[in-house]
Amino acid sequence: MTIRDQVRFWLLACGAFFFLVWLFSGILLPFVAGMAIAYFLDPLADKLEARGLSRTIATTIITALFFLILIFVLVLIVPLIGSQLAGFLERFPGYLSDLRAQAAPYIQHITDKIAPETLNSVGESIKGQTANAIKWAGNIAGNLLTGSLAFLNFLSLVFITPVVSFYLLRDWDKIVAKIDSWLPRWLADDVRSCARDIDRTLAGFVRGQSMVCMLLGLFYGLGLTLVGLEFGFLIGLMTGILSFVPYFGMLVGFAVGVGVAVAQFGLGLDVVFVIGVFLLGQLMEGNFLTPKLVGDKVGLHAVWVMFALLAGGALFGFLGVMLAVPVAAAIGVLVRYALAQYLDSRLYDHAPSELAKIAHEEDQDVTDSDNAQKTSGAGGHKPDASADAPA
Repeated sequence: MTIRDQVRFWLLACGAFFFLVWLFSGILLPFVAGMAIAYFLDPLADKLEARGLSRTIATTIITALFFLILIFVLVLIVPLIGSQLAGFLERFPGYLSDLRAQAAPYIQHITDKIAPETLNSVGESIKGQTANAIKWAGNIAGNLLTGSLAFLNFLSLVFITPVVSFYLLRDWDKIVAKIDSWLPRWLADDVRSCARDIDRTLAGFVRGQSMVCMLLGLFYGLGLTLVGLEFGFLIGLMTGILSFVPYFGMLVGFAVGVGVAVAQFGLGLDVVFVIGVFLLGQLMEGNFLTPKLVGDKVGLHAVWVMFALLAGGALFGFLGVMLAVPVAAAIGVLVRYALAQYLDSRLYDHAPSELAKIAHEEDQDVTDSDNAQKTSGAGGHKPDASADAPA
Protein backbone atom coordinates (compact mmCIF):
# COMPACT_ATOMS: atom_id res chain seq x y z
CA MET A 1 0.00 0.00 0.00
CA THR A 2 1.46 3.37 -1.05
CA ILE A 3 1.47 6.51 1.08
CA ARG A 4 -1.30 7.94 -1.10
CA ASP A 5 -3.45 4.88 -0.46
CA GLN A 6 -2.85 5.13 3.28
CA VAL A 7 -3.73 8.82 3.34
CA ARG A 8 -6.89 8.12 1.38
CA PHE A 9 -7.84 5.28 3.74
CA TRP A 10 -7.41 7.36 6.92
CA LEU A 11 -9.24 10.34 5.44
CA LEU A 12 -12.17 8.10 4.53
CA ALA A 13 -12.09 6.55 8.01
CA CYS A 14 -12.19 9.97 9.70
CA GLY A 15 -14.97 11.11 7.38
CA ALA A 16 -17.00 7.99 8.13
CA PHE A 17 -16.47 8.49 11.89
CA PHE A 18 -17.74 12.08 11.87
CA PHE A 19 -20.63 11.14 9.60
CA LEU A 20 -21.72 8.42 12.04
CA VAL A 21 -21.43 10.85 14.96
CA TRP A 22 -23.64 13.31 13.10
CA LEU A 23 -26.09 10.59 12.08
CA PHE A 24 -26.52 9.15 15.59
CA SER A 25 -25.95 12.35 17.56
CA GLY A 26 -29.46 12.17 18.99
CA ILE A 27 -28.83 8.90 20.86
CA LEU A 28 -25.09 9.01 21.59
CA LEU A 29 -25.22 11.18 24.70
CA PRO A 30 -25.57 8.40 27.35
CA PHE A 31 -22.84 6.34 25.66
CA VAL A 32 -20.44 9.28 25.46
CA ALA A 33 -21.22 10.18 29.08
CA GLY A 34 -20.61 6.57 30.16
CA MET A 35 -17.33 6.48 28.24
CA ALA A 36 -16.20 9.73 29.88
CA ILE A 37 -17.04 8.42 33.35
CA ALA A 38 -15.22 5.15 32.68
CA TYR A 39 -12.18 6.99 31.35
CA PHE A 40 -11.83 9.22 34.41
CA LEU A 41 -12.52 6.44 36.92
CA ASP A 42 -10.11 3.95 35.31
CA PRO A 43 -7.03 5.07 37.34
CA LEU A 44 -8.94 4.47 40.59
CA ALA A 45 -10.03 1.03 39.39
CA ASP A 46 -6.41 0.21 38.53
CA LYS A 47 -5.32 1.17 42.04
CA LEU A 48 -7.97 -1.02 43.67
CA GLU A 49 -7.07 -3.86 41.33
CA ALA A 50 -3.41 -3.50 42.31
CA ARG A 51 -4.45 -3.92 45.95
CA GLY A 52 -5.84 -7.36 45.23
CA LEU A 53 -9.50 -6.73 44.29
CA SER A 54 -10.85 -8.25 41.12
CA ARG A 55 -11.67 -5.87 38.30
CA THR A 56 -15.40 -6.60 38.55
CA ILE A 57 -15.57 -5.93 42.31
CA ALA A 58 -13.49 -2.75 41.98
CA THR A 59 -15.71 -1.55 39.15
CA THR A 60 -18.87 -2.26 41.14
CA ILE A 61 -17.64 -0.35 44.19
CA ILE A 62 -16.39 2.65 42.21
CA THR A 63 -19.48 2.94 39.99
CA ALA A 64 -21.90 2.62 42.91
CA LEU A 65 -20.05 5.23 45.01
CA PHE A 66 -19.76 7.63 42.08
CA PHE A 67 -23.46 7.62 41.25
CA LEU A 68 -24.51 7.71 44.92
CA ILE A 69 -22.36 10.80 45.47
CA LEU A 70 -23.71 12.33 42.25
CA ILE A 71 -27.33 11.72 43.30
CA PHE A 72 -26.66 13.13 46.77
CA VAL A 73 -25.15 16.30 45.32
CA LEU A 74 -28.04 16.72 42.88
CA VAL A 75 -30.65 16.21 45.59
CA LEU A 76 -28.85 18.66 47.86
CA ILE A 77 -28.02 21.43 45.39
CA VAL A 78 -30.65 21.24 42.64
CA PRO A 79 -33.60 22.36 44.85
CA LEU A 80 -31.54 25.32 46.11
CA ILE A 81 -30.50 26.28 42.59
CA GLY A 82 -34.05 25.81 41.29
CA SER A 83 -35.60 28.08 43.92
CA GLN A 84 -32.96 30.78 43.39
CA LEU A 85 -33.27 30.54 39.62
CA ALA A 86 -37.06 30.93 39.77
CA GLY A 87 -36.69 33.96 42.03
CA PHE A 88 -34.00 35.46 39.81
CA LEU A 89 -36.12 35.12 36.67
CA GLU A 90 -39.03 36.71 38.50
CA ARG A 91 -36.92 39.66 39.58
CA PHE A 92 -35.04 40.00 36.29
CA PRO A 93 -37.42 42.57 34.69
CA GLY A 94 -37.20 44.68 37.84
CA TYR A 95 -33.41 44.60 37.70
CA LEU A 96 -33.49 45.80 34.11
CA SER A 97 -35.87 48.65 35.01
CA ASP A 98 -33.66 49.75 37.92
CA LEU A 99 -30.52 49.65 35.78
CA ARG A 100 -32.23 51.61 33.02
CA ALA A 101 -33.42 54.24 35.49
CA GLN A 102 -29.97 54.65 37.05
CA ALA A 103 -28.18 54.73 33.70
CA ALA A 104 -30.64 57.11 31.99
CA PRO A 105 -28.95 60.37 33.13
CA TYR A 106 -25.52 59.19 32.00
CA ILE A 107 -26.86 57.93 28.67
CA GLN A 108 -28.68 61.23 28.09
CA HIS A 109 -25.52 63.18 28.90
CA ILE A 110 -23.58 61.17 26.32
CA THR A 111 -26.24 61.32 23.62
CA ASP A 112 -26.46 65.12 23.94
CA LYS A 113 -22.86 65.35 22.77
CA ILE A 114 -23.28 63.05 19.75
CA ALA A 115 -24.68 64.08 16.40
CA PRO A 116 -28.15 62.59 15.66
CA GLU A 117 -26.97 60.98 12.43
CA THR A 118 -24.08 59.23 14.18
CA LEU A 119 -26.36 58.17 17.02
CA ASN A 120 -28.89 56.68 14.59
CA SER A 121 -26.24 54.76 12.66
CA VAL A 122 -24.70 53.43 15.88
CA GLY A 123 -28.14 52.43 17.14
CA GLU A 124 -28.96 50.57 13.94
CA SER A 125 -25.61 48.80 14.01
CA ILE A 126 -26.11 47.76 17.65
CA LYS A 127 -29.61 46.48 16.88
CA GLY A 128 -28.33 44.42 13.96
CA GLN A 129 -25.44 42.91 15.90
CA THR A 130 -27.69 42.23 18.89
CA ALA A 131 -30.19 40.44 16.66
CA ASN A 132 -27.43 38.31 15.16
CA ALA A 133 -26.06 37.47 18.60
CA ILE A 134 -29.51 36.54 19.91
CA LYS A 135 -30.17 34.39 16.85
CA TRP A 136 -26.80 32.63 17.24
CA ALA A 137 -27.33 32.02 20.96
CA GLY A 138 -30.86 30.81 20.24
CA ASN A 139 -29.61 28.31 17.70
CA ILE A 140 -27.09 26.92 20.18
CA ALA A 141 -29.69 26.79 22.95
CA GLY A 142 -32.15 25.10 20.59
CA ASN A 143 -29.57 22.49 19.66
CA LEU A 144 -28.79 21.90 23.32
CA LEU A 145 -32.42 21.45 24.27
CA THR A 146 -33.94 19.73 21.28
CA GLY A 147 -30.90 17.73 20.19
CA SER A 148 -29.72 16.24 23.44
CA LEU A 149 -31.84 17.13 26.44
CA ALA A 150 -35.24 16.04 25.25
CA PHE A 151 -37.21 14.00 27.75
CA LEU A 152 -36.47 10.57 26.26
CA ASN A 153 -32.79 11.38 25.97
CA PHE A 154 -32.79 12.56 29.55
CA LEU A 155 -34.27 9.25 30.67
CA SER A 156 -31.70 7.35 28.63
CA LEU A 157 -28.98 9.46 30.25
CA VAL A 158 -30.25 8.55 33.71
CA PHE A 159 -30.75 4.82 33.15
CA ILE A 160 -28.29 3.86 30.40
CA THR A 161 -25.22 5.85 31.45
CA PRO A 162 -24.57 3.85 34.67
CA VAL A 163 -24.80 0.55 32.76
CA VAL A 164 -22.51 1.78 29.98
CA SER A 165 -19.97 3.20 32.42
CA PHE A 166 -19.93 -0.05 34.45
CA TYR A 167 -19.21 -2.34 31.50
CA LEU A 168 -16.71 0.03 29.90
CA LEU A 169 -14.86 0.50 33.18
CA ARG A 170 -14.76 -3.25 33.79
CA ASP A 171 -13.37 -4.02 30.32
CA TRP A 172 -11.35 -0.82 29.81
CA ASP A 173 -7.90 -2.44 29.80
CA LYS A 174 -9.10 -5.21 27.46
CA ILE A 175 -10.57 -2.64 25.06
CA VAL A 176 -7.33 -0.65 25.02
CA ALA A 177 -5.27 -3.81 24.41
CA LYS A 178 -7.57 -4.89 21.57
CA ILE A 179 -7.36 -1.49 19.87
CA ASP A 180 -3.58 -1.56 20.29
CA SER A 181 -3.46 -4.92 18.48
CA TRP A 182 -5.23 -3.34 15.48
CA LEU A 183 -2.63 -0.60 14.98
CA PRO A 184 -0.40 -0.72 11.90
CA ARG A 185 2.84 -2.22 13.17
CA TRP A 186 5.09 0.31 11.48
CA LEU A 187 3.13 3.19 13.08
CA ALA A 188 2.34 1.57 16.42
CA ASP A 189 5.04 3.39 18.42
CA ASP A 190 4.06 6.80 17.05
CA VAL A 191 0.35 6.16 17.65
CA ARG A 192 1.04 5.04 21.23
CA SER A 193 3.13 8.15 21.84
CA CYS A 194 0.36 10.41 20.51
CA ALA A 195 -2.24 8.52 22.56
CA ARG A 196 -0.19 9.03 25.73
CA ASP A 197 0.10 12.76 24.97
CA ILE A 198 -3.65 13.01 24.35
CA ASP A 199 -4.35 11.16 27.60
CA ARG A 200 -2.00 13.41 29.57
CA THR A 201 -3.44 16.57 27.99
CA LEU A 202 -7.06 15.54 28.39
CA ALA A 203 -6.73 14.23 31.94
CA GLY A 204 -4.68 17.21 33.05
CA PHE A 205 -7.09 19.76 31.63
CA VAL A 206 -10.47 18.20 32.36
CA ARG A 207 -9.70 16.85 35.83
CA GLY A 208 -7.79 19.96 36.84
CA GLN A 209 -10.25 22.42 35.30
CA SER A 210 -13.20 20.60 36.89
CA MET A 211 -11.63 21.04 40.32
CA VAL A 212 -10.92 24.70 39.56
CA CYS A 213 -14.54 25.27 38.50
CA MET A 214 -15.92 23.57 41.60
CA LEU A 215 -13.71 25.54 43.99
CA LEU A 216 -14.37 28.82 42.16
CA GLY A 217 -18.13 28.19 42.22
CA LEU A 218 -18.07 27.61 45.98
CA PHE A 219 -15.85 30.67 46.55
CA TYR A 220 -17.95 33.00 44.41
CA GLY A 221 -21.22 31.64 45.80
CA LEU A 222 -20.19 32.01 49.45
CA GLY A 223 -18.44 35.34 48.86
CA LEU A 224 -21.36 36.97 47.05
CA THR A 225 -23.79 35.63 49.64
CA LEU A 226 -21.69 37.07 52.49
CA VAL A 227 -21.61 40.55 50.93
CA GLY A 228 -25.40 40.46 50.77
CA LEU A 229 -25.97 40.13 47.02
CA GLU A 230 -29.39 38.76 46.11
CA PHE A 231 -29.13 35.34 44.46
CA GLY A 232 -25.42 35.49 45.18
CA PHE A 233 -25.03 31.72 45.57
CA LEU A 234 -26.70 31.07 42.21
CA ILE A 235 -24.62 33.72 40.42
CA GLY A 236 -21.41 32.48 42.01
CA LEU A 237 -22.10 28.82 41.28
CA MET A 238 -22.97 29.54 37.65
CA THR A 239 -19.81 31.65 37.33
CA GLY A 240 -17.74 28.72 38.55
CA ILE A 241 -19.41 26.24 36.20
CA LEU A 242 -19.05 28.54 33.19
CA SER A 243 -15.37 29.06 34.08
CA PHE A 244 -14.77 25.75 32.31
CA VAL A 245 -14.75 27.99 29.21
CA PRO A 246 -11.69 30.18 29.95
CA TYR A 247 -12.50 33.84 30.64
CA PHE A 248 -16.12 33.42 29.47
CA GLY A 249 -17.49 32.31 32.84
CA MET A 250 -15.81 35.08 34.79
CA LEU A 251 -16.92 37.80 32.34
CA VAL A 252 -20.54 36.61 32.33
CA GLY A 253 -20.63 36.19 36.12
CA PHE A 254 -18.98 39.56 36.67
CA ALA A 255 -21.44 41.34 34.38
CA VAL A 256 -24.48 39.69 35.98
CA GLY A 257 -23.18 40.11 39.53
CA VAL A 258 -22.27 43.78 39.14
CA GLY A 259 -25.55 44.46 37.32
CA VAL A 260 -27.60 42.91 40.12
CA ALA A 261 -25.49 44.76 42.70
CA VAL A 262 -26.08 48.13 41.02
CA ALA A 263 -29.80 47.43 40.74
CA GLN A 264 -29.97 46.27 44.37
CA PHE A 265 -27.61 48.71 46.15
CA GLY A 266 -27.11 51.55 43.69
CA LEU A 267 -23.67 52.97 43.02
CA GLY A 268 -22.06 52.59 46.42
CA LEU A 269 -19.63 50.68 48.58
CA ASP A 270 -21.58 47.41 48.31
CA VAL A 271 -20.87 47.28 44.58
CA VAL A 272 -17.15 47.62 45.38
CA PHE A 273 -17.44 44.60 47.68
CA VAL A 274 -19.02 42.56 44.87
CA ILE A 275 -16.25 43.60 42.49
CA GLY A 276 -13.72 42.67 45.17
CA VAL A 277 -15.10 39.13 45.39
CA PHE A 278 -14.58 38.62 41.65
CA LEU A 279 -11.09 40.14 41.76
CA LEU A 280 -10.10 37.87 44.65
CA GLY A 281 -11.48 34.89 42.75
CA GLN A 282 -9.41 35.78 39.70
CA LEU A 283 -6.27 36.24 41.78
CA MET A 284 -6.85 32.90 43.47
CA GLU A 285 -7.46 31.17 40.15
CA GLY A 286 -4.52 32.70 38.30
CA ASN A 287 -1.91 32.41 41.06
CA PHE A 288 -2.88 29.24 42.88
CA LEU A 289 -5.70 27.06 41.52
CA THR A 290 -4.84 26.88 37.82
CA PRO A 291 -1.03 26.52 38.29
CA LYS A 292 -1.47 23.82 40.94
CA LEU A 293 -4.41 21.84 39.53
CA VAL A 294 -4.11 22.34 35.76
CA GLY A 295 -0.54 23.47 35.15
CA ASP A 296 0.88 25.13 32.07
CA LYS A 297 1.89 22.02 30.12
CA VAL A 298 -1.46 20.62 29.06
CA GLY A 299 -1.09 22.17 25.62
CA LEU A 300 -4.65 23.50 25.29
CA HIS A 301 -4.79 27.23 24.63
CA ALA A 302 -7.75 29.12 26.07
CA VAL A 303 -8.85 30.43 22.66
CA TRP A 304 -8.72 26.91 21.17
CA VAL A 305 -10.88 25.57 24.03
CA MET A 306 -13.44 28.36 23.61
CA PHE A 307 -13.66 27.76 19.86
CA ALA A 308 -13.98 23.99 20.31
CA LEU A 309 -16.77 24.27 22.90
CA LEU A 310 -18.78 26.81 20.91
CA ALA A 311 -18.32 24.92 17.63
CA GLY A 312 -19.25 21.60 19.26
CA GLY A 313 -22.36 23.10 20.83
CA ALA A 314 -23.44 24.70 17.56
CA LEU A 315 -22.94 21.49 15.55
CA PHE A 316 -24.04 18.69 17.87
CA GLY A 317 -25.68 20.32 20.89
CA PHE A 318 -24.75 19.06 24.35
CA LEU A 319 -23.10 16.00 22.78
CA GLY A 320 -20.79 18.34 20.88
CA VAL A 321 -19.93 20.19 24.09
CA MET A 322 -18.94 16.89 25.71
CA LEU A 323 -16.85 15.85 22.71
CA ALA A 324 -15.29 19.28 22.17
CA VAL A 325 -12.42 19.09 24.66
CA PRO A 326 -11.35 15.50 23.78
CA VAL A 327 -11.41 16.32 20.07
CA ALA A 328 -9.55 19.59 20.70
CA ALA A 329 -6.91 17.74 22.74
CA ALA A 330 -6.49 15.09 20.03
CA ILE A 331 -6.20 17.67 17.25
CA GLY A 332 -3.68 19.68 19.28
CA VAL A 333 -1.47 16.63 19.88
CA LEU A 334 -1.67 15.56 16.22
CA VAL A 335 -0.80 19.06 15.02
CA ARG A 336 2.21 19.17 17.36
CA TYR A 337 3.28 15.72 16.12
CA ALA A 338 2.98 16.83 12.48
CA LEU A 339 4.92 20.00 13.26
CA ALA A 340 7.68 17.99 14.94
CA GLN A 341 7.89 15.74 11.86
CA TYR A 342 8.12 18.81 9.65
CA LEU A 343 10.88 20.38 11.76
CA ASP A 344 12.89 17.15 11.51
CA SER A 345 12.45 16.94 7.73
CA ARG A 346 14.51 18.36 4.89
CA LEU A 347 11.65 20.72 4.05
CA TYR A 348 12.51 22.76 7.17
CA ASP A 349 16.32 22.82 7.36
CA HIS A 350 17.03 23.11 3.60
CA ALA A 351 16.12 26.13 1.53
CA PRO A 352 14.68 25.53 -1.98
CA SER A 353 17.99 26.59 -3.54
CA GLU A 354 19.84 24.13 -1.34
CA LEU A 355 17.38 21.40 -2.29
CA ALA A 356 17.96 22.21 -5.96
CA LYS A 357 21.71 22.17 -5.35
CA ILE A 358 21.47 18.79 -3.65
CA ALA A 359 19.35 17.43 -6.50
CA HIS A 360 21.86 18.81 -9.03
CA GLU A 361 24.75 17.23 -7.15
CA GLU A 362 22.95 13.90 -7.07
CA ASP A 363 22.29 14.12 -10.83
CA GLN A 364 25.94 15.04 -11.41
CA ASP A 365 27.07 12.05 -9.34
CA VAL A 366 24.84 9.79 -11.42
CA THR A 367 26.22 11.28 -14.66
CA ASP A 368 29.82 10.90 -13.50
CA SER A 369 29.14 7.32 -12.50
CA ASP A 370 27.66 6.55 -15.92
CA ASN A 371 30.61 8.17 -17.66
CA ALA A 372 33.05 6.19 -15.54
CA GLN A 373 31.28 2.96 -16.41
CA LYS A 374 31.35 3.82 -20.14
CA THR A 375 35.02 4.69 -19.96
CA SER A 376 35.81 1.48 -18.13
CA GLY A 377 33.82 -0.52 -20.68
CA ALA A 378 35.54 1.14 -23.61
CA GLY A 379 39.00 0.54 -22.07
CA GLY A 380 38.25 -3.13 -21.60
CA HIS A 381 37.50 -3.68 -25.32
CA LYS A 382 40.15 -1.44 -26.87
CA PRO A 383 41.63 -3.10 -30.04
CA ASP A 384 45.22 -4.28 -29.94
CA ALA A 385 47.25 -2.23 -32.43
CA SER A 386 50.21 -4.66 -32.38
CA ALA A 387 48.08 -7.45 -33.75
CA ASP A 388 47.43 -5.54 -37.00
CA ALA A 389 51.08 -4.48 -37.50
CA PRO A 390 53.05 -6.19 -40.27
CA ALA A 391 55.50 -8.85 -39.25
